[in-house]
Amino acid sequence: MDTIKQALGTPSAHTEEQQRHIYDNLPAEQREKQSYADWVKEVYNDQYEKWMPWLEDQYLKWFGNGDNKASYATKDSLSKTKITGSKQVDQIQDDVNNLIGNQVGENGLLAPLGNMASKEGINRAERGGKDDQGSYGGPMAGITDPVDETSQRAGQGLSSGIQSAGSSLASGAQNVGSVLPGFGSK
Repeated sequence: MDTIKQALGTPSAHTEEQQRHIYDNLPAEQREKQSYADWVKEVYNDQYEKWMPWLEDQYLKWFGNGDNKASYATKDSLSKTKITGSKQVDQIQDDVNNLIGNQVGENGLLAPLGNMASKEGINRAERGGKDDQGSYGGPMAGITDPVDETSQRAGQGLSSGIQSAGSSLASGAQNVGSVLPGFGSK
């Protein structure tokens, strides 16, 4: 992934020929790990992860009538809780839902909380925990990102060890079932 970021730098529109050229100039070990199609898919997903939360924020800023993601999500969740089929009661409920949602919106009393929840909560969740710079730790990134990478590698090693142990147990159980009469057959 770091090789992709170094190769592409800032986001730009590359033609298929330019992408192929960038891929061909990657180190041989990187090309052996990934096919061209996998590499392009990874680059696309990386760009999507960076840009989509920003695009959603811009859309809400321009067309959301003072909504941020937190207020929009609040209003949307509350709108699904209609109690009756009566127009009058539903209208009152819609008004209350909008009142609550608008308080975490752009001009609400809880706007700072809503903006923080939108940026640091919802946007990070959409990016898999990363901020808009691709870091997990924000100001503490120098400390937290290496720890996170080490934890991920340890988790992957543990996962493969558990899978190996599980397949060994399964094959051992099959062997026991085939040796003992009455076990393993129905």
